[in-house]
Order: sequence, then C-alpha cells, then structure tokens
Amino acid sequence: MKIFKKIYWIIFPLIMFICLFIMDKMLNIDNFLISGGIAGLIGFILSPRKKIIQTQKGVVKQITWVFLKKPILID
Repeated sequence: MKIFKKIYWIIFPLIMFICLFIMDKMLNIDNFLISGGIAGLIGFILSPRKKIIQTQKGVVKQITWVFLKKPILID
C-alpha cells in the first residue's frame, strides 16, 4: 500500500489512456471528442478519490477507491 499512497494520482490518466486505446483499436471509434468524453467519464468514475477528514488527532487525508475494501490514510 505504500506504493499506492505515492502513485494514486496517476491512475486516472492511465485508465483514460487504456479506454482511449480500446475505443480506437477495438471499437473503431474515430471521433476524438466522443471517445475522449467517454474515456474521461469512465476514468473519473473508476479513479480513486481523496478526501480530507477531520478527526480528534487532526486533519487526515483519506483515499477511497472502488476496488479497495478499506480506505487508505495519508499522513
């Protein structure tokens, strides 16, 4: 999980790139605006979220993601 704490921000562009590649090569969608919009929407839905939570110890950053069962805390 230490690696995920450092590179969680790169997951959104990676998901977008993979979706654009799939739409271009496999589905043959040539219009860049449509494929970019769909890839952006899918990337936004599947990307991890960073929340700032107030606790008794102070402010804590928390990462939640669809594919994780427990949230990850960042100091």
